[in-house]
Formats: sequence, structure tokens, C-alpha cells
Amino acid sequence: MDAGYERKKKQRLLGFDYSTPGAYFVTICVQGMECRFGEVVDGSMALSEDGVTAQHCWLDLPNHYVNCRLDEFVIMPNHVHCIIHIVGNGFKPLPTGDNRSAKNHGLPEIIRGFKTFSSRRINEIATEHSFRWQKSYYERVVRDENELHIIRQYINNNSLSWELDKNNSDINGNELFV
Repeated sequence: MDAGYERKKKQRLLGFDYSTPGAYFVTICVQGMECRFGEVVDGSMALSEDGVTAQHCWLDLPNHYVNCRLDEFVIMPNHVHCIIHIVGNGFKPLPTGDNRSAKNHGLPEIIRGFKTFSSRRINEIATEHSFRWQKSYYERVVRDENELHIIRQYINNNSLSWELDKNNSDINGNELFV
């Protein structure tokens, strides 16, 4: 193995089926942590045109993935935090009688769809430089209702703590690209 080669950290739970019904906490970052989605002003996120486009694509996901239910989410200047619920055929039946596929899509397929839809639409309107997401994303399987409540609070309060956020390029000495 090349000494300069760094092994990519595996982020997924080994052997876990990510199409299993449940709640998933996801963070998706813009490539290079470039601030494309707007800025935090007085503790609230002011979305740019790219941010509005990403938000529309996010809210449209259940129209493409019948087993996807959206929960809390926030679009930050250079990343997105969200909770996705994957529902199955148990107590939450899939819709019938429409033109959408009844296939149970897994979390990776749903995230890939969001990244593809949003990148394509943002790049259709981009004027300065092209938009890209980082190749991977962070996810956590939500274990119980208490954890779900804590994550919802974190998401809802995220823009209030932007000044201290490790992803804030202002505090890391990087130039903002808003």
C-alpha cells in the first residue's frame, strides 16, 4: 500500500440494512465546505438562490420515494442537517394507486437522489462556479424517541450556534463564498 494513501473511513454500520423502517439523522456537506446556501443573520438562515433550490429539492423527495417521510431539517451555509424516516409495509402502509414505484428505497438511494436533483438544478442556474456535494455524507440511525427529540432540537437550534460551528469558514480562517 502506498504510504500516502489514506484509507477512507467507513461511516455505515456494518451489515445494517439502510432500507429498514426507522429514523435517520443525516448531514450532507458542500464540496470544500463552500458556503453556497446563504448566510446566518442574527441567528436565522437567509437562503441564497442555491439554498432555496436545495430546499425545494429536499421538500420534493417524498414525491419520488414513496417510503420516505421528512422530519426536521435545516439548510446551513455549507451543509444540510435532516431527519429522514423510512417507512415500510407494516403499520405505515405505502401509498397505492399512483404512478410512483412501490419499491422500498434505502437511505443511500434517497440521499443520492437528493444530491443529484439539487446539483442538477443548482448548476442550471449557477453563474459563477459549478456546484458539487462532498462524495459521502454522515448518517446516524436514530435509536429511540429521546434521541429523536435531542436531534430535532439540535437541528432547530443549529443556526443559533453558527458562530461556534466547526463548519463555519469564518472561524476556520477560510474565505466565505456567498
